Amino acid sequence: MKLQSIQYFQKNAVMKTLYQTIVLIFCLTTNTIAQTSEAAKSGYAPVNGLKIYYEIHGEGHPLVLVHGSFMTIPANYGQLIPELAKTHKVIALELQGHGRTADIDRPFSYENFADDVAGLLDYLTIEKADFIGYSLGGTITMQTAIAHPEKVGKIIFISSAFKDTGWSSDIQESIANLTVEQFEGTPIQTIYAEVAIDPGNWRDFMSKMIAFEKQPYDLGLSNIKAIPSPILIIKGDYDGVDMTHTMELFGAFGGGGTGMMEPLSPSGLAVIPSTTHITLMEKTEDLLDFIQPFLAVD
Repeated sequence: MKLQSIQYFQKNAVMKTLYQTIVLIFCLTTNTIAQTSEAAKSGYAPVNGLKIYYEIHGEGHPLVLVHGSFMTIPANYGQLIPELAKTHKVIALELQGHGRTADIDRPFSYENFADDVAGLLDYLTIEKADFIGYSLGGTITMQTAIAHPEKVGKIIFISSAFKDTGWSSDIQESIANLTVEQFEGTPIQTIYAEVAIDPGNWRDFMSKMIAFEKQPYDLGLSNIKAIPSPILIIKGDYDGVDMTHTMELFGAFGGGGTGMMEPLSPSGLAVIPSTTHITLMEKTEDLLDFIQPFLAVD
């Protein structure tokens, strides 16, 4: 990384946290690519003007994985895929502009992302699937359940928020101050260059994605309450998602009562201790301890 970039991060407490996050993402990427099981099938799906890159691992009930901002399939889910593929047909995709899915002249929006995910399922002739979404992918999964409820079974919502104010003030400040220059020469750029169809599109993609990240959003609590699917919310106790926001979401799915005078909701909430937004995805065994029983319940 460029010296001036390192010095900038070190001088700015908020940006220092972002810098540490970027480095850790790189470590996760290099540690997980080799562990990703060989895809039974991969290809490009013509959906909504895109050629969406996807991979299919394993056999069984369909399970869709939706990654976070700036991520790729192996960077986000490299450790989980081999385990999940033992019992499920895992469908992992790369979103518009990310990884091996080239960008097109269309705005980034939760609505567009969700329609793309639904379109991929149509292309693969999969009527309904369970979903795991991390960070940005969690919000996209929620929007998919709102716009295409017939396609979404169980939802696993990892370290995410259904509105921008659900993130802590520090995270909101970090996002508000993002620039393309902060990412130049970083592992995020390396990840992009390794797999992108057109590595020269780096600055355009980052500018577009950062602008999208800065936009306020709110999927609407009333829309969420209408989702018929059960949800498993997984978060770290230091992951940057406000706990009040998490409990509001849990309550929208019938959770949060005493469990003494009323039946338990089919939805659940898991908080993994001493865990940040990024280190959460390192804790494969902890995640599987919650994910696998939730998916196994009929």
